[in-house]
Amino acid sequence: MKKFEGKLFVFSAPSGSGKTTIVRHLLAQEKLNLAFSVSATSRKKRGEEIDQEDYYFISLETFKAHIKSDDFLEWEEVYRDNFYGTLKSEIERIWALKKHVIFDIDVVGGLRIKKKYPNKTLAVFVKPPSVDELKIRLKKRKTESDEKISMRIAKASIELATAPQFDVIIKNYELPVALKEAEELVIDFLELDKNSDQ
Repeated sequence: MKKFEGKLFVFSAPSGSGKTTIVRHLLAQEKLNLAFSVSATSRKKRGEEIDQEDYYFISLETFKAHIKSDDFLEWEEVYRDNFYGTLKSEIERIWALKKHVIFDIDVVGGLRIKKKYPNKTLAVFVKPPSVDELKIRLKKRKTESDEKISMRIAKASIELATAPQFDVIIKNYELPVALKEAEELVIDFLELDKNSDQ
């Protein structure tokens, strides 16, 4: 029997670009055989978030211990004492299920994964229509203070500059178009037959 060769799909973008919506859509397509890579974070839960589903919520001390033990595929201190990372065990867990891994991750983490698995990874940058549109989307969420939104917007300008380092850029100007494009990219990378339901 042929050994399962798992692939990795990285979706990165500034906050509010719609990458999470795209990732959720792809996860719902059974033929793609994808499983979501749950990131670890040292930040507190927000709103309706569920531990081990949205994130592995761990303490700052535990996170730092994992860094010391080299347990992360990638990690980053996104804001002061706010760490995010991908545990190596998470990739192994998904590959053991004979599924491909999909990431909803920031640009730094996304590029690090691509660097570690250059041939197995498709790195996709989701581009918003504009920074102004991002601001509108973030405000609509009503989950963060104006100060936090300003921080995210400042970060977005830096993140947008990294877009050319990704394999593909999807322009999320109209969601249905972006969803279709994302699906086709995954199908092509997995070399699936577009007409089959396998």
